Amino acid sequence: MAGVNRTNGGVNLPALRSHNTALVLDLLRGAGAGGISRLELAERTGLTPQAVSKITGRLREAGLAADAGHRASTGGKPRTVLRLVPGAGHAVGIHLDRDALRAVRVDLAGTVVGERCAAVDLGAGAEAVVRAVAGEVEALARGVGGEGEADAGSTALGSDAKGVAARSGSSRAAAGSLPALLGVGVALPGPLDHTRGVLHRVTGFPEWDGFPLRDALARRLGVPIAVDKDTNAAALGLAVAGERGSFAYLHLGTGLGAGLVIGGTVHRGARTGAGEFGHQVVQLDGPPCDCGDRGCVEALCLTAVARGDLAEAARVLGIAAGNLVALLDIDLVLLGGRTVTSAPDPFLRGVEAVLDERARRTGEEPVPVRTAPDEVAEGAAQLVLAPLFGRADA
Repeated sequence: MAGVNRTNGGVNLPALRSHNTALVLDLLRGAGAGGISRLELAERTGLTPQAVSKITGRLREAGLAADAGHRASTGGKPRTVLRLVPGAGHAVGIHLDRDALRAVRVDLAGTVVGERCAAVDLGAGAEAVVRAVAGEVEALARGVGGEGEADAGSTALGSDAKGVAARSGSSRAAAGSLPALLGVGVALPGPLDHTRGVLHRVTGFPEWDGFPLRDALARRLGVPIAVDKDTNAAALGLAVAGERGSFAYLHLGTGLGAGLVIGGTVHRGARTGAGEFGHQVVQLDGPPCDCGDRGCVEALCLTAVARGDLAEAARVLGIAAGNLVALLDIDLVLLGGRTVTSAPDPFLRGVEAVLDERARRTGEEPVPVRTAPDEVAEGAAQLVLAPLFGRADA
């Protein structure tokens, strides 16, 4: 692995993003405040003690790891225990909905240390929305409306974020003014191109088609930007937090979509088109949908919600969830989004009833259904943080 290149007190992230370093960082994060010894790191990664010693030495030099005391040994001197330094870097996650914005600032452990919410209108135009997002990021980066400034260790990763932004063509002179920010993850309704950060025809807002949101925000903020669908970001956050196996996260808010995790990995498809769950047609002569079809699940669900018939909305959602379960053979269905979290019981009962009935007909065990926390913004922050800990699907 290349040596750590320090610049103005920071550390070169690409130098840290090797497979072996990611393994060690992930184990440090998982060990929590109690820490983990170098011997345990070697045993659990399969690396030699010498390799682990070199990696942890670089991480300590970069401010990412620190001593967490000593642990008794079976022989010889006590083992030094190391821990991750969560405050060594921060990322901001943005959930940009059609009518609202929620922004969180999280440390390396994924703990939220600042939060801001604001009204926003996607129909107000790209410039106004980009300006609103940038303002919330800048406020959070400086600790406004959160829990104060980051601790002294938070400078450890700052300079590389600026370097990445410079390489991406950012011309913002004030890029260095955002303290110790690794980057910004933005999650919003699709469809979009996750790789290029370009929006497609967002349902109800065709004027966004082709807008390069990632590059526009990178120019304005001078830090790395990642853009993904809200459902994918939420699914990534759930996977990082420990949700295992293959599951579908169904998000019902101002629209309806799905985030898919197959075999522990977020599944986006070749064109980020996977999970356009709301636009499966289940009623050929149904009401028109903003996407141009008729009888889409999204249109049927939102119409039922608008007239206060949550039982019908849940039944429709259950039918669509049953289609997804049959198609992908997933282990779990998770329900989220503001419409679900405001009244979870009717949706849980309705979706469970449909899946249970399908299971009885096929003679199989029903797929469990649970609610999930409405933490799209936290998942968006993981678009920036997760690669540091070895998640290639971020």
